[in-house]
Amino acid sequence: MKFENTGLENKKADLTRLDEVMLSHGLVREGQWDYERVTYDRKFELKEGVFYLRVFGYAVEGDVGAHKALIQLMTPLLGKHYYPHGVEYGEGETFPKSLLNQCEKILADIKTEIDHFAV
Repeated sequence: MKFENTGLENKKADLTRLDEVMLSHGLVREGQWDYERVTYDRKFELKEGVFYLRVFGYAVEGDVGAHKALIQLMTPLLGKHYYPHGVEYGEGETFPKSLLNQCEKILADIKTEIDHFAV
């Protein structure tokens, strides 16, 4: 599921500061990056299954590996994990309303914080 019109998809932010903000909201980058792209994940384990809130981005300047990059954020996604196949984001998925509300709040809080330094 896409979270449209969060305002994040229009933001470009410094990688180091972005890492800090995302981590403060439970989204981790860990090893999910290459020299041009990043993925921030937050895992939710509920009785309905395992879900991931994901925020993707790509470097418009610099190098992620060197920790010096300007990251263009993309539309956040929510997906459900199916073992062993992976995460599905399809329209046929159903998501608990409480999870949707929590994700929307997290994304709004992230936007508020990065508005102070993003372009």
